[in-house]
Amino acid sequence: MAMATELRSPLVRQHRQGLAAAAAAPLLMLLSVATLSRSSVVVAASSPELVELTLLAGAREKGAVCLDGSPPAYQLQRGFGSGSHSWLVYLEGGAWCNTMESCSKRKMINLGSSHFMKAEEFNAILSNQHPQNPDFYDWNKVFIRYCDGASFAGDAEGEDQDGTKLFFRGLRIWEAVVDELMGKGMGTAKQALLAGCSAGGLATLLHCDNFRARFPQEVSVKCLPDAGFFIDIKDLSGKRFLRSFYDGVVHLQNVRKVLPKDCLAKKDTTECFFAAELIKSISTPTFILNSDYDYWQIQNALAPDGSYLGQSWSGCKADIQNCSSKQIDVLHGFRQKFISELKVAEDKKNWGLFIDSCFAHCQTLHNTTWHSPTSPRLGNKTIAEAVGDWYFGRSQAVKQIDCKYPCNPTC
Repeated sequence: MAMATELRSPLVRQHRQGLAAAAAAPLLMLLSVATLSRSSVVVAASSPELVELTLLAGAREKGAVCLDGSPPAYQLQRGFGSGSHSWLVYLEGGAWCNTMESCSKRKMINLGSSHFMKAEEFNAILSNQHPQNPDFYDWNKVFIRYCDGASFAGDAEGEDQDGTKLFFRGLRIWEAVVDELMGKGMGTAKQALLAGCSAGGLATLLHCDNFRARFPQEVSVKCLPDAGFFIDIKDLSGKRFLRSFYDGVVHLQNVRKVLPKDCLAKKDTTECFFAAELIKSISTPTFILNSDYDYWQIQNALAPDGSYLGQSWSGCKADIQNCSSKQIDVLHGFRQKFISELKVAEDKKNWGLFIDSCFAHCQTLHNTTWHSPTSPRLGNKTIAEAVGDWYFGRSQAVKQIDCKYPCNPTC
């Protein structure tokens, strides 16, 4: 699968190496970190410090383990000053696995085993530097690592071809890690934000109300899914490739427990795993950050390999600037459906939107897209400024939807 130019941070490099190791698994090649169609250089006032890995205590006893049975992990950077009692919890992304074979492949990389995870540098929304992260720099920040393959949602187990067990315990990982964080100071938080990227963005939607329920009502708790709004769309051949893939995920890993009961009463499990259905049931204030030309969805949901003849879409998928006028029309159709599915969020009080028209997927984990002189802007605000205005109630204009590509010069 062709990939857009990546930002060269250690976090990206580790994800890229892990994803490349499992290239044979369908959809495993998701870039779960911010990617743009242009070359970018991280802007930083100083080198970020490495944040060490913490393995979950008593993971096996709780049944809260990665695909291979290893303990899940997270990275915690303590807040300071006025942010000492504020918490940002960020859920890592990295696609999904929908078969025993594809889940078994993930056991050999960081997306299925903590044995392959390392310390990471915190940038952008996780940065502790004011210039890169003006509103959340001094908060306690947690990066929960992703090793279950179902957006922290499954609760099942299976047996690999070699007789070893595979553990689909994303829901238990979520519950156990958050419980541990509550005991490490998050239980006395004055304000909290749950965020995540890609599959972690979908997980943010799945767990948003559960996160809110863990705090007293007077605590300000909100959610920020980044590139987690995957839509149920027909691909170029007329098939629903992503829905078919999701169907394997939700049944293999048993994600039913985290899905909205009102949705399950009317629709099948797979439909209820899509963001358009999830947002109907979420009551916690949520800010949806996404591109309406989300390059990963264009590559894997709209134009997956095999849905078109020869190499006719290869160049366009790699870079929107390579698309013909007819292909751009198809992408405009994708955008139109994407925006229509956001209507519920547009109508919700206290929700926010930043829907840009950049060829991007995930924009919170890098300084260049989160908050820098070259960041995408809507209403003359960077993503960081728009999120901060929404979270702290500094502005009423928090629902921004960009015009059609290529109208935004900041992309």
